[in-house]
Amino acid sequence: MTDKAEATTPPVTDAEPPFRYGARLAGEIEQRWQTWWREHGTYASPNPTGPLSDGFDDITGRAPFFVLDMFPYPSGAGLHVGHPLGYIGTDVYARYLRMTGRHVLHSFGYDAFGLPAEQYAINTGQHPRVTTEANIANMRRQLARLGLGHDTRREIATTDVPYYRWTQWIFKKIFDSWYDEDLDRARPIAELTAEFDAGTRVPSRQANPSGRPWAELDAAARRKVVDGYRLAYLAEGLVNWCPGLGTVLANEEVTAEGRSDIGNYPVFRRPLRQWTLRITAYAERLMADLDLVDWPDSIKQMQRNWIGPSEGAHVTFATVVGSAEGPGAPAGPAVEVYTTRPDTLPGATFMVLAPEHPLVDALTAAAWPGDTPDGWKFGEARPAGVDWTPAAAVAAYRDFAGQRSDRQRGEEFDRTGVFTGAYARNPISGAAIPIFLADYVLLGYGTGAVMAVPAHDQRDFEFARTFGLPTPPVLAPDDAFLAEHGLSSNDPVDAWPVAFSGEGEYLPAPPGAPVLTGLSKADAVKTTVSWLEAAGGGRAARSYRLRDWLFSRQRYWGEPFPIVYDETGLPIAVPDEVLPVELPEMTDFRPTPMAEDDTSDPVPPLARAAGWTTVTLDLGDGPREYRRETNTMPQWAGSCWYYLRYLDPTNAERFVDPEIERYWMQAADGPAGDGGVDLYVGGVEHAVLHLLYARFWHKVLYDLGLVSTKEPFKRLFNQGMIQADAFLDSRGMYVPAAEVTIDPDGAPRHEGEPVTRRSGKMGKSLKNSVTPDEMYDMYGADTLRVYEMAMGPLDADRPWRTDDIVGSHRFLQRLWRNLVDEATGEPRFVDADLDDEANRALHRAILAVRADYAGLRFNTAVARLIELTNFVSKHYGDARRPPRALAEAMALMIAPLAPHVAEELWSRLGHEGSLVREPFPVGDESLAAESTVTLPVQVNGKVRFTLSVPAAAGEDDIRSALTAHEDYAKYTDGKTVKRLIIVPGRIVNIAVA
Repeated sequence: MTDKAEATTPPVTDAEPPFRYGARLAGEIEQRWQTWWREHGTYASPNPTGPLSDGFDDITGRAPFFVLDMFPYPSGAGLHVGHPLGYIGTDVYARYLRMTGRHVLHSFGYDAFGLPAEQYAINTGQHPRVTTEANIANMRRQLARLGLGHDTRREIATTDVPYYRWTQWIFKKIFDSWYDEDLDRARPIAELTAEFDAGTRVPSRQANPSGRPWAELDAAARRKVVDGYRLAYLAEGLVNWCPGLGTVLANEEVTAEGRSDIGNYPVFRRPLRQWTLRITAYAERLMADLDLVDWPDSIKQMQRNWIGPSEGAHVTFATVVGSAEGPGAPAGPAVEVYTTRPDTLPGATFMVLAPEHPLVDALTAAAWPGDTPDGWKFGEARPAGVDWTPAAAVAAYRDFAGQRSDRQRGEEFDRTGVFTGAYARNPISGAAIPIFLADYVLLGYGTGAVMAVPAHDQRDFEFARTFGLPTPPVLAPDDAFLAEHGLSSNDPVDAWPVAFSGEGEYLPAPPGAPVLTGLSKADAVKTTVSWLEAAGGGRAARSYRLRDWLFSRQRYWGEPFPIVYDETGLPIAVPDEVLPVELPEMTDFRPTPMAEDDTSDPVPPLARAAGWTTVTLDLGDGPREYRRETNTMPQWAGSCWYYLRYLDPTNAERFVDPEIERYWMQAADGPAGDGGVDLYVGGVEHAVLHLLYARFWHKVLYDLGLVSTKEPFKRLFNQGMIQADAFLDSRGMYVPAAEVTIDPDGAPRHEGEPVTRRSGKMGKSLKNSVTPDEMYDMYGADTLRVYEMAMGPLDADRPWRTDDIVGSHRFLQRLWRNLVDEATGEPRFVDADLDDEANRALHRAILAVRADYAGLRFNTAVARLIELTNFVSKHYGDARRPPRALAEAMALMIAPLAPHVAEELWSRLGHEGSLVREPFPVGDESLAAESTVTLPVQVNGKVRFTLSVPAAAGEDDIRSALTAHEDYAKYTDGKTVKRLIIVPGRIVNIAVA
């Protein structure tokens, strides 16, 4: 390596010296060093044991440090310059850590399952694996060209069969576990069954509705009971059903208008039996353990809000069907409502169910009770020729509500609903209150039933006004409410324009109800809950906004479930030796189209895979044929645990070796369970779902003793995004930003026509992408790296300006020119000591740059290095050469930011091999301190001369130096010194007359 400069001499042109640092030389240096790193395994991070334990041999005494990027989806469009922002940041930090003695693991992978690849396959007929692998190859090339220091031996893609084998294995572990609330952790399902067999635990009524003793249940019934406890279970749930695509869509794939994002097909809400993960069992731990991690407070709050805990009560309402009082009216099923305001129960005058509530059919009357109106209140024409029973009205309304997305139903529209013909009994007032369906109530929140207190809830208020229902107040409005709406305390509720949702004084309670007058809200809630518990009408409860995780997709391009079904239709996990359950080869990936009114279950693509949908297995009772699960897992599955596979990616016996997992994940010091990925960097858009799902999977694995830390990610850092100008033409359509020209007056034009400039996130949709390949060709990868880190703080959004990148390029050119002769390629240094000024400048830079790298303040590190480079240019000029110690320190300090040029400089300075693990320079505070200071001397308020004194000089020393200065006599002779003010280290002020 020492004769690299002589071995590679760039061609001489008339335009530039042969060794000038430009795009040509930068490209040659970068390609050569990337080849060297690859051939020498420079970034291999050995494990303490196992097949990846080979590599550099100086890990003894180096503490491990795991740096992780949120891995990308391999898009066919490739990368634009906004994508690598975080990747460059983690690479800079990892390089700095290696140079300061840490053993760094930094790898990369691809989150490669999902709808985009499948939809592309449907449109083109090309298998999604082909396009996915081509996209990965292109992104891998673009990222490698940046010089990122990844241990490529550890690279994974979630679509790799050896990888998703272990995704399936982890799903099996979740399926074969239950949550023991007494011990507050997951346990193997076999232990639950053993407790039922021994009689030490009795199945809950929810899991065993029949109430029959465990010993009397047959095998199928016992399996159903156990399935009711599993952390992965089958359940009926509402989904976004898109007949045009023949599949279920995630909420993110549905537009605000209730149509599919792809294809613009109508989307309907319908119930479907699908796989669900019991994440709600971990709600409290998911909140509490946020205190264990070093995450931005805003992200923690977003997770807490998403989990959404609330204190309240479950209230049980008895029902009758067909009559408000009726003797002889049939009793309906009891309805349970969760409310955070049980104190307002006396004001509940009706009940509202979600149209999809499972008790709707049982609560729909056969005929309208008495002279009750038919409840047709949602602006649709009543179908002609229909026998207008409550069942017909309810069916019509459910069809209407099913055509609206959750987003539409949650927005403020005119309140719609339909009366069921049933009534509930208010457990406090004793009044019979009508039961309605309304689409503003969602089954996925609370219990899907609302006790409506219209005087104190705006949505209930609007509904009551629409249907002419009573709105008795429980609380007297406060003075602010009355003044805002021009009311007096004597005005009736009918005069209120809106509901009063504040905390007013409780009005006198009806007979038999708990007395709340004079109590605070908190005390009133407690008093009401105690009353309900004593009366058997309810109980204290804690609820969550968080819902269990719907985990099925009717798609091809995803992980197959390791599940089969026998003749009972109950799920069975396949044995480990059968894993992986591989995707069959198919050429048609379209789900089977279905009519909008088809009530049968969707037919996923895998259901058409001939020869795959059934399998013969011996599960202990001889070979039998089983039916496979034909849904696939969502894209989230593979991203829930990928960081663990980086640790031990070639292990065919375990998903990760316990010793290796502990080495990289467990904190060296701290309580049991402390640790996790040392630094996780990614976009804030993944603040909730990905992080919440990964934490859930990790906690299940921790409970089962399969990982050593309670949390997967110890420290989280969110990088900002790169924004860029986008341009709209007169039609409101985006035009390619690269084709826009700027008039001398600054006005943008496209093909001669004026366009409107807007700033937005760089991307394909806004047609404002700039590819890193363009920057490599124009300036080299090191310039792009330095520019992206110099643009601003890593966690801040920043605008991209292609014209500004030249500043970073000129900085690297000055650095190069200071240390390399542009005509000969020879290094420019002398073996001499640094003078005091250069020594001081160097150590000040070292101290500042070390602190900036350690604090992820890469923009200020760049500024410090530019400052030092400019000092060297000025202090030594073209004639003098900087001392070796200064030249080497500059090469080492720039290495994390611009590794290729640093390696080249290090080599030209006469060193063998790579500087990747060379010690980072250490600054000396005493050498960085100023030896002298220059004080301005003011005479009657104007600076007349300056005075150089030792930095530690006190007032007496400064006075002596001042009076000895030749200019002192010039400004004081013949005058009276009325006042002399000396501020050491700052200023001298003389007042004369």
